[in-house]
Amino acid sequence: MTVSGAFRTAVEAEDLDAITRALDPDIEFLSPVMVKPYRGRDAVTALLRVLLEVFEDFRYTDELVGSGGEAGAAQALVFRAAVLGKAVQGLDLLSFGETGLVTGLTVMVRPLPAAMTLARAVGRRMEEQTT
Repeated sequence: MTVSGAFRTAVEAEDLDAITRALDPDIEFLSPVMVKPYRGRDAVTALLRVLLEVFEDFRYTDELVGSGGEAGAAQALVFRAAVLGKAVQGLDLLSFGETGLVTGLTVMVRPLPAAMTLARAVGRRMEEQTT
């Protein structure tokens, strides 16, 4: 199984250890609902732990694979879920380094009301982890 396949399988299984193994030590996580990027495997793993808790009925519905051009290998995973009962549609854009590990993860979500609910729910849980 490829790393990209391993990442998807791990997320679908909600297996945080397997997800973490698929991440490059210097991964960068970006999202329009996060004020700042998260950098490094430990920080991204902490955030992904919270996302696994916050998302309800998470499932990938589509997969798009890039050609591995100038920007390197890429994959987009389209998903559906709910956050506090609000339907969310989103996309995980993954980029891979030479080792095959995920070096970048950009998560986009819609619609805006659900995205804002997600931002609030994740923000609260991340705050709780740091206090």
